[in-house]
Amino acid sequence: RTLHFIRSPEKRQRIARETMDIYAPLAERVGMYEYMREMQLLAFEQLEPEAYATITGRLAQIRSQDGGQVDAIALSIKQALAEAGLKVEVSGREKHPYSIWKKMAERHVTFEQITDIMAFRVLTESQEDCYKALGVLHTTWQMIPGRFKDYISTPKANGYRSLHTALIYENSMRMEVQVRTHDMHRTNEFGLAAHWAYKQGDRPDGQVGWLRDLIEIVDASHDADELLEHTKLAIYHDRIFAFTPKGALHQLPKGATPVDFAYAVHTDLGNATVGAKINGRHMPLRTPLSNGDVVEIVKSSSSEPQLSWLGFVVTGKARAAIRRAVRAKERQEIAAIGEKLFEEIAARLPAKIGKKAISAAVDRLGLKDDEELMYAIGAAKLSDSEVMEALVPGSAAAITDTVEWPRQERAISIKGLTPGMAIRMAECCHPVPGDRIVGLRQAGKKVEVHTIDCLNLANGVDADWLDLSWGERTTGAIGRLRVVIYNRPGTLAEITGIFATNRANVINLQMIQRDETFGTFEVDLEVRDVAHLTRIVGSLRASDAVAEAERV
Repeated sequence: RTLHFIRSPEKRQRIARETMDIYAPLAERVGMYEYMREMQLLAFEQLEPEAYATITGRLAQIRSQDGGQVDAIALSIKQALAEAGLKVEVSGREKHPYSIWKKMAERHVTFEQITDIMAFRVLTESQEDCYKALGVLHTTWQMIPGRFKDYISTPKANGYRSLHTALIYENSMRMEVQVRTHDMHRTNEFGLAAHWAYKQGDRPDGQVGWLRDLIEIVDASHDADELLEHTKLAIYHDRIFAFTPKGALHQLPKGATPVDFAYAVHTDLGNATVGAKINGRHMPLRTPLSNGDVVEIVKSSSSEPQLSWLGFVVTGKARAAIRRAVRAKERQEIAAIGEKLFEEIAARLPAKIGKKAISAAVDRLGLKDDEELMYAIGAAKLSDSEVMEALVPGSAAAITDTVEWPRQERAISIKGLTPGMAIRMAECCHPVPGDRIVGLRQAGKKVEVHTIDCLNLANGVDADWLDLSWGERTTGAIGRLRVVIYNRPGTLAEITGIFATNRANVINLQMIQRDETFGTFEVDLEVRDVAHLTRIVGSLRASDAVAEAERV
């Protein structure tokens, strides 16, 4: 706090550097976060004056423009928790300037790109209430995936305990929220000493036994430089510092390997790692690093992370990235198998399968894209028949039906008629066996057979309606389709090929309309039943040569 009164810039810089390197980390190690933040802020102002001025200026600008937004959000949080029956204290603040600058440096982003400038703290009556409050927050506002941390069930080494989460508030504004008890807050902000003073009679536990080592270092050091060096090593006794060949420093947990180092630099570098040089010597990737090591990662664009790396890496970032890459590789291999199986399935279908048919199949199966379809096939999540039905509806039954349909005269048998009564199949709806049908009888005329959903039934109000059904001796009928095709060479040949593959005899084909882009024709087909006709429609719709196909 007296740095401003020191005239010598060099001395101010030296004290600020010592504060940042020793005293602030020391305060963090014993959990004295309130003092740590104050020391970091004072040192930051001296070490990076331009960055300090810019960030504090922007924070002041936000403070003047938000119109009490921090207080309003804090009140909203408190009201939501109060409605859930929780007694809490809620406070809000902007992020610490040094914390913002550190995040900007680590992520290589500008101030405007930092989305979670605001942070809120919720203090509860009990540990159980912490988790209840967390549930209310996640129910009331959208949680940002990957930002939740539970330091209550797994405290930090310095005794820090809290729940951390990040939420999206109104207008897509992001905010960080910490949830803890009053006792946890007291310990977190002012250190273990505050906890011991509050809980009279408690004694310091082994977590801070290294403080005794610091006292011995002070007693044994001969000069200030030696004290500085030894103190740094004591503070960071569970961490190591390694350098890139260009001198960039990376802090890692003790026991970290070159693979951990590579992922600390960048995930892409970790994924491409094939070897490593430590201090200029080629060393195995499982070699533990030591303080001061210069690590050069040997990479290859064709390399991929190995599952065996999980046996020796120690950082969470490396483990997560390796698992993610291994799963992605396995998925690619399964999808490749799926593509081969798909080709075999498509070859058994009565139509040429193009992009349009695959896209339609993806939609019918409720999948995300073609890749997910291939993965589902390769992973045996879909049967052959399910894939066939999705590509060409009705095709699975046709493939399994090996009985040949003999070419013969059509025989129509209809139940519900007086023997010998003459019938005529309506040309407006062209009923085929399997359709629900109804008959219209007028004096002196044949009984006209329509599908139950025929639009022309309304014109037969003066006729007698007969409830009809298909007889067992019915062997076929004429179905009519209207097909719109793309006007390009070979299209009509492909369409007639679909009819032949589906064993449908073309009785009549008439082109109705044609322009530079499309051609529309109607075709009368001799089919066995409605299922047969439906399969033909599905085959046509699956073809890239067809824009539309429907019964008429």
